[in-house]
Amino acid sequence: MASNTIDLLKQELPVEQDSLLLNGDVKTGLVLVDIVNGFCTVGAGNLAPKQPDKQISTMVEESVRLARAFCDKKWPVFAFLDSHHPDIPEHPYPPHCIAGTDEARLVPELQWLENEANVTLKCKDCIDGFLGCMEKDGSNVFVDWIKNNQIKVILVVGICTDICVLDFVCSALSARNRGFLAPLEDLIVFSRACATFDISLHVARAVKDAIAHPQELMHHIGLYMAKGRGAKVVSEVFFSALQ
Repeated sequence: MASNTIDLLKQELPVEQDSLLLNGDVKTGLVLVDIVNGFCTVGAGNLAPKQPDKQISTMVEESVRLARAFCDKKWPVFAFLDSHHPDIPEHPYPPHCIAGTDEARLVPELQWLENEANVTLKCKDCIDGFLGCMEKDGSNVFVDWIKNNQIKVILVVGICTDICVLDFVCSALSARNRGFLAPLEDLIVFSRACATFDISLHVARAVKDAIAHPQELMHHIGLYMAKGRGAKVVSEVFFSALQ
């Protein structure tokens, strides 16, 4: 029944997806959203998967592939790391990704990014990475990254498709539309390099204040909402052999 419901939803709310070829002609930046142990590594924390998860592992694999290619070409990369003060909870979620713990670190497959000159790492203490980049003096680290690198396109990957990825996408698109992110023109979400978590209805009913979160359904809804806000969605990303 659940599978039939998801199939029906995809028919009624389709997300058309193209392929993307990157050849270096347009200045492109890669944005990695929260690919940290606390969300991706089995057993790493309250919000980490309890067992191996295909959607999450595929997201990590594709993100590593892209990050390697961008770093080989010295193209700009921006990585958000969810990182919270232990005394400041983020309702409605349980404590997670506490600053200074392994939960708040990039997954092992991406920790090499910490030593790459073309990579900007930004710890954030809220769902929306764009807001998490706001500094006390009114500046914004992400805005500066776009302007300093003269980026026209950003390719967004990470977790969770319908939460942190979507919130960042929506804020970045609004900022672009208001002229705050010049010269940024396009924001592209790579669907196979995004993932979300899974909580079945029977599990949610057994946990106080929990709500059901079917993975495939919410992943699709996240992509649909992102496209509805003006993002482009792609199912494949290739690099030109000439680059």
